Amino acid sequence: LQFTEEKLGQAEKTELDAHFENLLARADCTKNWTEKILRQTEVLLQPNPSARVEEFLYEKLDRKVPSRVTNGELLAQYMTEAASDFGPGTPYGKTLIKVGETQRRLGAAEREFIHSASINFLTPLRNFLEGDWRTISKERRILQNRRLDLDACKARLKKAKAAEAKAAVTL
Repeated sequence: LQFTEEKLGQAEKTELDAHFENLLARADCTKNWTEKILRQTEVLLQPNPSARVEEFLYEKLDRKVPSRVTNGELLAQYMTEAASDFGPGTPYGKTLIKVGETQRRLGAAEREFIHSASINFLTPLRNFLEGDWRTISKERRILQNRRLDLDACKARLKKAKAAEAKAAVTL
């Protein structure tokens, strides 16, 4: 009732401290930017949306994500197979073997980068959103409920005093 009356402008609302309001605004801003950075980093590390969904499901089910071959590693595999078809002794075959080995190393470096970024960058962001932010939200709801209770009590006290004053005047 107090919340509804406040929204309709029929009840007084106790304002929170300006410094506290600033902290709440900063917390909201931190949460929003953390979510955006987390999502965009996931897109950067895994551009394929269906693969991201699959990884998300594995993560939520607490299962190990199956290891995927990176595009560089796949290209290296194709180059190596092509080199064996053309013959490793031919100039084209030798070139394919060299470039294929370089692509394999690049693919392995990409895999290591993705793994490292996931552990060292994405995990702390997720921990903030799933841990600290939930705590902040829970405490914020509790504070809001306590403030509404306080304002409701103030309104009842004000009505009781007004009724008491009116009764004193009529006597």
